[in-house]
Amino acid sequence: MSSTNSSAERKKITTHTYRMKKKRGEIITMLTAYDYGTALAVDRTGIDSILVGDSLGMVVLGYENTLPVTMNDMIHHCKAVARGAKYALLIGDMPFMSYQASVEDAVRNAGRFLQEAGMDAVKLEGGRERKEAIEQIVGAGIPVMGHIGLTPQSVHQLGGFRAQGKSAKAGTRLLEDALILQEAGCFSIVLETIPAQLAKLVSEKLDIPTIGIGAGVDCDGQVLVTHDLLGLFDRFTPKFVKTYAHLHQEMVEAISTYKAEVEGKEFPSDEHSFDMAKEDLDALVKAFE
Repeated sequence: MSSTNSSAERKKITTHTYRMKKKRGEIITMLTAYDYGTALAVDRTGIDSILVGDSLGMVVLGYENTLPVTMNDMIHHCKAVARGAKYALLIGDMPFMSYQASVEDAVRNAGRFLQEAGMDAVKLEGGRERKEAIEQIVGAGIPVMGHIGLTPQSVHQLGGFRAQGKSAKAGTRLLEDALILQEAGCFSIVLETIPAQLAKLVSEKLDIPTIGIGAGVDCDGQVLVTHDLLGLFDRFTPKFVKTYAHLHQEMVEAISTYKAEVEGKEFPSDEHSFDMAKEDLDALVKAFE
């Protein structure tokens, strides 16, 4: 769907849409958003789904990784996104320790994303070790997107942000995990930073769609962090990111120009100012004489 389609022609994207797109061989598009304005812009383009990712910890809140992000952080940003996006499937990212400690915590926190924050589904990281939690969340009527490969919440355990599934043994385990997550009830699975050949194999084996990020072109869909796509986050750029704009540098240049014009009294000019009628100005001056 292009940005030229009228809103009357658009329908709300659902998990059923995901299934039908995979069945028809149509590619699924997904981007992140963390605020009202960005969600509005992404939604207007016809992007299929918006992930309110815990990546907000790095690109919005300035943390070194995603681990400090809390449920309150996520709920706050999800609410803003839900106000801006009306058509995309909205997916809330469950933050670190919101689902790992117990199945009860997992179900309760997943429910908050739908009940309080206006999300349509949740995403959580991990393979076979998340099977029971996913089954219980899905059993409560909450759609779940899985996430395997490079799982940022396990960055310390993985030894950094590095590609996963590169050996036959690791690839076999990842494929097994994908099948377990499908059996547990996931409607889709994110594959992050794994060999393209492995992602292709996983995508062919699964009945549910895969969403790739750093996983090659043969996944059923793709996702990027919008800040990376737009060049708004300049701390580092992962290999798998294509930068479509360089807005951070444009922001720096625009703000620098503003600063220079204010200091040089070029801004505000007459066109940015308001006038008082001469008789009113004369009366005002006289009142203070």
